[in-house]
This record gives sequence, C-alpha cells and structure tokens, in this order.
Amino acid sequence: MRDSHAVEIRSNFSSRQVSRGWWAVVARFLVHGLIVSTWVSRIPAIKESLHLNDGVLGLALLGAAVGSLAAIPVCGYLVNRFGSSRIANWSAVGFCVSLAFPALAVNGATLFLALVGFGIMAGANDVSMNAQGVSVEHLLGTPTMSRFHAMFSIGGMAGAALGGAIAARHVCPLLHLVIAGLILLAVTAATTPLMLDLHDPEAIEKSHGLPIRSIPPVLLAICAVGFCILVAEGAMADWTAVYLKQVLGAGPGIAAAGYAVFSAGMAIFRLLGDAITVRLGHGRTVRTGALVASIGLAFALSMQSPYWALPGFAATGAGLSVIIPLVFASGGRIPGVSRGAGIATVTGLGYLGFLFGPPAIGFLSQLSSLRYALWLIVALTILSAALAGSIGRLYRSATASDIA
Repeated sequence: MRDSHAVEIRSNFSSRQVSRGWWAVVARFLVHGLIVSTWVSRIPAIKESLHLNDGVLGLALLGAAVGSLAAIPVCGYLVNRFGSSRIANWSAVGFCVSLAFPALAVNGATLFLALVGFGIMAGANDVSMNAQGVSVEHLLGTPTMSRFHAMFSIGGMAGAALGGAIAARHVCPLLHLVIAGLILLAVTAATTPLMLDLHDPEAIEKSHGLPIRSIPPVLLAICAVGFCILVAEGAMADWTAVYLKQVLGAGPGIAAAGYAVFSAGMAIFRLLGDAITVRLGHGRTVRTGALVASIGLAFALSMQSPYWALPGFAATGAGLSVIIPLVFASGGRIPGVSRGAGIATVTGLGYLGFLFGPPAIGFLSQLSSLRYALWLIVALTILSAALAGSIGRLYRSATASDIA
C-alpha cells in the first residue's frame, strides 16, 4: 500500500524537481538549526541583561516548550488540510521573524511571552518541514530523514560557533538576532520555489485515536525513552552555555562553544547513524548511544576547566544523535497499533521532555547548584539505556516490509 502510494505521487514530479525539493528540505533543516542555536548562543547575555536568576530563567525558557507543544497538534491539522509545503513556508518565515522576540524582552515575564511566540513558530516549522521531508523521502524511494536531521545539527553547530564569536565581541543581542533573522529569511525565500507542492496524508496521520487502556507496554517504554532523551537534548540546548559561564567561569565565546561541540558530535553521528544501526541493530544502537551520552556528560560535569568539559559535551551529542530518529520511527511499528496513533503518541509524550526539562534543571539548580542539577540528565540517559531492549525486541519481531 505504501509502495503504491509512493509510486503514484512520484509520477507527478520529474527527478529534477524531486532533487531540487530534497535540497530545499536540506536548507530548511539547516535554517531551523541555525535559528535555534543563534538564540541559544545569546541566552547568557540576555539572562545577564535582564538580571535573572536560574529559577526565573528556567520558567522563562518554559515558554518555548509551551509554545512548541501547543503548535504541534494544530500544525498537524493544517498540514493535512493545506499540505506540508505551504505550512512549512509560512512557519519558516514566522520562525525567522520570531528570532528577535527574546531580545525585546524587558523582564522575565516578557521573556516568557516572547519565547511562547518563538516556540509556536518552532513547533509549527518542525512538524511541517518533517512532513515535507517524509514526502520527499517517499518520492525518492530511499531513506533520507537521518541526513535531514543531521543538517539541523550542523546548523546548531554553525550557529552556536558563530554566535559565540559574536557574543565574545559583546555585540548587542538585539542587533545580532535581527540581522541573523533577516539573513535566514532570505534563505527561506530563496528555497520557497523549490519546495514540492504535495500532500501526503501518511506523513502526519491524526485520524486514528489510541484509547488509554489499550496502550501496549512496549509503546510506553518507547515513550519513556523519547521523554528522557528529549529532556537531555533540551537541557543541553538551554543550559550548556550557562553552565560553562556560571559554574566554570568561561568567557562568552567558550560558553557558546559548549552547544557548538554538542551539535558537532550530534551532526557527525547522525550522518553515520544509518550505517551504525545496520551494524549494531536498533536496540543496541539506542543502548550504546545512551551510555555514551551518560559517560560523556558525567565527564563534563566532573571537570573544573571549561576546556576539559567540551569533549564531554561533544560525546553527549554523539551518544544522543541517533536515538530520537529511531524512537520516533519505532512508534509506527507497534503491533496492533496504527502507525498514526503510535507516532502521535511517541511524539506527543516525547516532546513533553522539552516542557519538563528546562524548568526542572532551573529549579534543581536553585535548590543545590547547576552542576548537581545536570546530573539528572546523566540518570535519565542511563534509564534510557535500560529501556532500549524494548526497541530491539520490536524491530526483531517486525517484518522486512515494516522496517523498509
């Protein structure tokens, strides 16, 4: 059924159009990573300019998670109704514009509101560009989503590195974010004509519900892994720079480099992720990645020098890199559960990690210290490693056609 659908939509586009559409999606994932990391690189400066403590900053950062989580189901409906390319184009414009919102804040409350708007655009763009990516993958007839997600990580690496260099020169955050937004808006406009105008109802399927009483234990285990790993990814994005500057006394440039090396490790191993999974198997890949992430972060948190902490953050990114793509794909392979219901459940419960992570780290930091608070992430990655067997058993029991 899936193969015949892919052949049907493939016949509507030339190979040149599909190739151009592939590059457009590559650019959009790159832009998304650049926007996120550019904002992350200026969190310490905005925190300092607004005189926020860790707890208030954690609450403010909650705004982005609230906005993203609220946008996901709405955007899923809009993509199904209007097509992924149209929503991806408009949400990308909104995301570029919203990059400047946090720099306009005057206190913790307005920063929270600014990040709600930023999060809405981020969530809408995330869902719609992933839907466009799935459709392009169907047209190509070959896996490519891992490379798309690698481009997001490359954008994160580049944006954090460039943002750190700009922060080190004490450039005003508002000027930095406005100029970056305008440049990325130009890239978005240039790639808009290349996006494929198609509508694939299999990309984001919301028509099948999942009664709470019928959720299989394996699905709950996969959701738990997704939740833990997304808490970790969110914590690395929001607190790495603050940790390096506040706890280890790093300058603005080195502080921003923490997320840059984390993104570099994630990008490299996402590019290698398909080959690693073929060699190790799905469950073992998740388990190994989670253990590498826990060891890397434990190493970083044990160091007193920011320079020695950087390799630990890089290892954390490498370990986390392939887990979420495998977790989300696993949601569509649960026996007795429709693909749409499984993916929606894993995605929705997983993204609650972004909602939980930033404020939890902030509150724990207020109770003890930021260094001790981040040990929560080490514990969650170890828990993910313990639950990885569920993914391995699921893939071992799946047929070859299910995995393809």
